[in-house]
Amino acid sequence: MSRQIDQACEIEEMHRRLALEEQVRKSQTAAAVSAYECEECGEPIPEERRRAVIGCRCCVTCQEEIEHYGKTRIAARRH
Repeated sequence: MSRQIDQACEIEEMHRRLALEEQVRKSQTAAAVSAYECEECGEPIPEERRRAVIGCRCCVTCQEEIEHYGKTRIAARRH
């Protein structure tokens, strides 16, 4: 039984490590290049915003909602 628990812990740790590596990769990419489409609503991000906010991932409207309500609440409202 303890071996199964150890294996489950190892798998969980691997999943956490991979998720963290993915977050780091995304943040490095996001810092360098602005998105052309909003990651939240899919609408195009205007060129002016992409130049003004290097690495932006969301349109102004969605970014304001994220900052006001938080990302989890925005995602819940979309579904």
